[in-house]
Amino acid sequence: MSGFDFDRVIDRRGGDSLKWNKYAGRDVLPLWVADMDFSAPPPIIAALERRVAQGCFGYAQEWPSLYEAVLDNLRREYGWQVEADWLVWLPGLVTGLNVACRAVDGDVLTATPVYPPFLSAPRLSGRQLSTAALCQADGRWGWDFAALEAALTPGCRLLLLCHPHNPVGRAWDESELNQVVAFCKRHDLIVCSDEIHCGLLLDEHRQHLPLAMLDAAIARRSITLMAPSKTWNIPGLGCAFAVIPDAALRRRFGGAMRGIVPHVNVLGLAATEAAYRDCDDWRRALLGVLRGNRDRVEAAIAGLPGLAMSHVEATYLAWIDARGLGVADPAAFFEAAGVGLSSGVDFGLAGWVRLNFGCPSATLAAALERMTAALAGGRTLDA
Repeated sequence: MSGFDFDRVIDRRGGDSLKWNKYAGRDVLPLWVADMDFSAPPPIIAALERRVAQGCFGYAQEWPSLYEAVLDNLRREYGWQVEADWLVWLPGLVTGLNVACRAVDGDVLTATPVYPPFLSAPRLSGRQLSTAALCQADGRWGWDFAALEAALTPGCRLLLLCHPHNPVGRAWDESELNQVVAFCKRHDLIVCSDEIHCGLLLDEHRQHLPLAMLDAAIARRSITLMAPSKTWNIPGLGCAFAVIPDAALRRRFGGAMRGIVPHVNVLGLAATEAAYRDCDDWRRALLGVLRGNRDRVEAAIAGLPGLAMSHVEATYLAWIDARGLGVADPAAFFEAAGVGLSSGVDFGLAGWVRLNFGCPSATLAAALERMTAALAGGRTLDA
């Protein structure tokens, strides 16, 4: 037994939860936006209580033990030797995506389907975005490097990489990452790697490999974005960081932040230190819960007509092919059945939905029962 209660159902209705308030006043279980319905780790809560007790909430300057906690974690988990001055603190990972697009002068390339800010950040930054579709082979998502080459524009200077991948759930392996590295070198691209789900590899034999570790050349052209928010369920505390080994690129990134990116809030920083220093036992217990939830979702989807999904290697997000339902809007169909999912349209792929299984087993069971009942009820052609 882990000693952590992941079965407790926390009533988040009627409060400040974006996830639950979307369906306020309706009997809809929200399995959409990527925050989990679990209490944060006890050491994080204790750290926040200590910081709040001080009573003064002025602008924060990052402190030595915070750096030490983050750098020690990167060394311990991945063998990645990161220098303190490589870190650039951010109030959120999405901020980092937008800053990267502003810092690198040129067009942007990414692969779809993908986390929606990958599609919006270039536009909001005044950049031209090109996309190439990921492909499926034997039910597993992978790269189509021929499509990536074809999508490349002469003015492209930045590749946005999602690693591990949201929404398809892939943990890219070393061979795949080496092909990404070769592509970036061949076309003189900077790569911004979103690695926010790096602590959530579900397959026990797998280990996350930061892209910037592959060789010194790719490290010099890399912006790695990380945060404790997904792994330790603290997205509302708004703290992330970029790892940028190259000093010139780091200056460009910092210059793009100037005047538009605020200081990281003091509570987010306090929680971040506790997460990276004191909460690995909670994370390991969480991974066991998420593996069980993933297996339950995969088994359920395999038995439902019109639905299919590939194995989720990382994240707590299931990417479900609902094209076989024959409905125009699968997310709306399941919402009518009482389950709130993310629409694939937002990720660049219509006909799919994303299901967040980071919730207590009772919540997940109820949601899967509703989905099963909706399909058994002959409603697949009604929405």
